[in-house]
Amino acid sequence: MFLRNESFSEYISTYKAVSVLISICLFFYIWVYWFGFLGGNEIFALGVGWNFAIAMGEYWRLVTPIFLHGGLMHVMFNSFALFLFGPWLEAKLGISRFVMLFLGTAVIANIVTFLLQGPNYSHVGASGAIYGLFGVYLYIVLLRKDLMDQVSSQMIVTIIIIGVIMTFVNPGINILAHLFGLIAGAALAPLFLTGVSRWSNQLGSSNVHDPDDIGFDPKRWEKKRRIKEQLWFYIAGGAVAMIGFFWLIDTLFFS
Repeated sequence: MFLRNESFSEYISTYKAVSVLISICLFFYIWVYWFGFLGGNEIFALGVGWNFAIAMGEYWRLVTPIFLHGGLMHVMFNSFALFLFGPWLEAKLGISRFVMLFLGTAVIANIVTFLLQGPNYSHVGASGAIYGLFGVYLYIVLLRKDLMDQVSSQMIVTIIIIGVIMTFVNPGINILAHLFGLIAGAALAPLFLTGVSRWSNQLGSSNVHDPDDIGFDPKRWEKKRRIKEQLWFYIAGGAVAMIGFFWLIDTLFFS
């Protein structure tokens, strides 16, 4: 499910929504941090999720923080998470529903942040949307077991647990965005998964292959064993990368 075997061009042409969302995040990062003198600084100032400004009627700040980030590691972490966990959902939901889910869970997380945080609180990042995707996966693991194999379920649960723990480890994280993004994803999942089955593929592309699809392959079980080993390698690598990310943020900004 989460292993990417496509070439770069195949990935972009197959997972258009994920590719565009990642591109937007990277575009604004480059504009803000590399070309701030060409309007990037103004864009960041106008787009950051500042609760006081939202209270004054600047409601676009509930959406614009999704595409702004606090530095290279921040944008790379969220982009990698979207790159890895977005394609399967885009394939199942289709472009329009996937984008609605991504933006909807992020906006819900930002609204909760606005309502429960202080007036001077500000934030940026797509973490609410990323945790929204995790929320959908959590719903699938708990209530739509027909959509996901056991190995993938174990992997996603492990990632979610690590993510929630790391949310509380670092004081610089928007805890509310993470938690309510997760909750929003799980709550909206039944609506967005309506009509979705294990074999449905909204992309309609023959080059999208789920290793769990039914078909004759004499080496099927050997391949499944290798895939299981690779998945746990991804879990270990993701855990190390996540811990390293939060350690770096803590060292740079809170030490």
